[in-house]
Amino acid sequence: MSVLKWIFGGLGFVLGGPIGAVIGAVLGSFFDGNDDSDPLLEGERRGWQGRNGNARRQTTEGDVKISILVLIACVMKADGVVRKSEVEAVKRFLKQLYRTQEEATQALHLLKSLLDANIDPYAVSEQIKQNVNYSTRLEILNVLLGIANADGELDFGEERIIDIIAANLGISDSDYASLKAIYTKTQDPNWAYTALEIQPSASDDDVKTAYRRMAMKYHPDKVASAGEEVKKQATEKFRAINEAYEYIKNARGMK
Repeated sequence: MSVLKWIFGGLGFVLGGPIGAVIGAVLGSFFDGNDDSDPLLEGERRGWQGRNGNARRQTTEGDVKISILVLIACVMKADGVVRKSEVEAVKRFLKQLYRTQEEATQALHLLKSLLDANIDPYAVSEQIKQNVNYSTRLEILNVLLGIANADGELDFGEERIIDIIAANLGISDSDYASLKAIYTKTQDPNWAYTALEIQPSASDDDVKTAYRRMAMKYHPDKVASAGEEVKKQATEKFRAINEAYEYIKNARGMK
């Protein structure tokens, strides 16, 4: 399968608006001079440029994957340095996200081109917010935090861009704090409570209620429409919620 067919296969809302404009701008970097004359390429380029980004389209698994790649590029270049740890984390993630090695390799090539592109995180995040359900947006943000923390710390530039993305994705402050808590265990003694979106003063019954609520919110089935690979990533957050709950139970001696 050619890179072009992989990019355009089965896409919906990302074919228009800010994401479509970004992808259209980087398409040329995938092809050498001979490929620029390809009528399919020229037709698709015109398609990217001519679509109305305000029209409502069906959201597909491919849309979610392309959206994640664009936002990963925003985060990776936020501090002006693309670290080896981040690259390795991205490679591992792409191997999980895509079904074949060929697709994962093509996705990495696309990401490298996106790192040189001019991307507006406000506009891109807003487009995703309008087309992707809340549970999937939570998981997208979780992916970004995981990659940004690949080297064991969240750089100021990366944190700032993720703050912007979270706000424009429409993620609530409490949900964002819950996601970040998983990566601040060594810095925040109350991380488990933050992960469950409660205070350390909460009663045991409140802890149990919060756990049930969070387990339901982050259940992997909530992002099933985004594809099995994204669902697998959601499983990690689901496990983290269980870890936080067990941590509190052990600390309190709860049954």
